[in-house]
This record gives sequence, C-alpha cells and structure tokens, in this order.
Amino acid sequence: MFLSTLLSRRWTTSCVAALTLLSSCEMLEFSPNAYNNTGDQTDLTAKNLARLAAKPLPPGDTLRFVFTGDSQRFYEHAENLVKSVNQQRDLSLLVVAGDISDFGLPREMRLVAERLNKLTIPYLTVIGNHDQLANGREAYQHIFGPLNYSFVYGNTKFTFIDTNSREYNFNGKIPDVPWLQQQVSNLEGAKRQIVMSHVPPDDGDFDLNLTPAYTQALATAPKMAFELNGHRHSFRIGETFNDGVTYINSAAFERDQYIILTVWNDANDQPRFRLKTVTF
Repeated sequence: MFLSTLLSRRWTTSCVAALTLLSSCEMLEFSPNAYNNTGDQTDLTAKNLARLAAKPLPPGDTLRFVFTGDSQRFYEHAENLVKSVNQQRDLSLLVVAGDISDFGLPREMRLVAERLNKLTIPYLTVIGNHDQLANGREAYQHIFGPLNYSFVYGNTKFTFIDTNSREYNFNGKIPDVPWLQQQVSNLEGAKRQIVMSHVPPDDGDFDLNLTPAYTQALATAPKMAFELNGHRHSFRIGETFNDGVTYINSAAFERDQYIILTVWNDANDQPRFRLKTVTF
C-alpha cells in the first residue's frame, strides 16, 4: 500500500513537471528550423535603419562604412570582427553581403545577430544563398526583414537585392530586375548610390540570362559609386564588365578581414571612393 501510494505521488509529480515545462513554449525550441521567436531578435533591419536615422551624418559630404560578408558559422571570428570595428572611428554603419547562416537555420542567424548586436554602429544585411536553405528564407524575413529594400542615408542611396537565382531554380524572376531598375533610376535626393547583393552577376549561381539587364541597369544608373557582393569568400575589385561600374567582393568572416569604404563626391559632383582593408 505504501509503495503504491509513493509511486502514484511520484507519477503525479512527474506529470505536473512535464506539463509545466510543455506549457512554457518560449523555453523550448522544438525544431532547429523554428524561427517564430519573440524578443529583440526580430525585424532587425527595421530596427537598425531606425538606429541609423537617429544618427544623421554631420555636415559634409563624406560617408565611411564597413563592408564584409559570409559570416556563416564563424562565430569566434564574428566576435573578433566586432571588437575590431568598435575600435574604429567615424564609421556610420556596417553592411554584410549575405550568408549570415550556413544551413539556413534560425539558430545560426540568431547567434550571428547576438554578436553583431554588440557593434556600436548599426548594421544591415542582404540575404545569401545559404540563408535560403530549408525554410531559411522565411526565417531571414522574420529575424532580419525584406529580401529587397532600399534607403537613403546622408547623401547616399543604398539598394539591397536578392540575387540568389539558383535557390529559385533560375525562374527568370530573381534578381527582380524591374524592381532594381526602378530603384536605381531614382536617387530620392541622394548624390550617389550603392547596390549590394550576395551572388555577383558573373557567377554561375546568378541567372546569367538576367546578367545583361542587371548590369545594364547599374551602368546606366545616375551617380553609381560601386556594386558590392559576397559569396566567393575572398576580396576582389574591378570593372568586371568593362562598363564603368566597379564591383567589389568581400572576404568572408573566416579571413579575419573587412573593408572600410569612404565615399564622397568630387568637384564635378561625381562619386569617388577610397578603400582600406583591415586585418584583425
């Protein structure tokens, strides 16, 4: 009788504990693909744009920002990058050219975001091909924000666009060239503009049927300073299509290197830039 009562009490206690744990849904992550978390790791693009707007550039025409890409699972490198960037002076923002994650897992994106949130400056991202694995596309939109977006800061217009054509089975719609054409044709009061994507337009993961229209949009756009890419994990710069547009590719976080770009307009009101690589 005593043993039966004791077992019954233990069973009841175990059931209550289990039910209590299961009722606390925010404490459990049932799947590595789950992304509907609450807290401060949602809508990070909008939040960082708000931070940027709250820190307008001082009088003058010069903008300095950090360019990097492909953070993936290089968490220790991310921590070191943040420490290095926080020691720099007169920076306005940091931009990441995609592949925040390696397998499109929300947990990966959140782990990188935790580290980038320690930056003293706002940061903005564009989606990479690895960010679209599994249900990564939906996770990216929940944690960061839109796949295509633009904004003006100071005298510079930024346009970020999804160029991960392979992840859409080369359906002829990615990148969204009509949207790009609309964005780059209107400076919205800016004096120069910059486009950033993940996959470069000369890469096999880019829909090469769309390359001519994409590059033409950039070559004919007013005041185009340069186009930024990631994906290849190594630094590269040049006029890839010999059309006057400079393409700059970032090193991955694992290379322990990032780029500081300084942009301004010359006496003829044409965009100019200076590039500095920083190893940490």
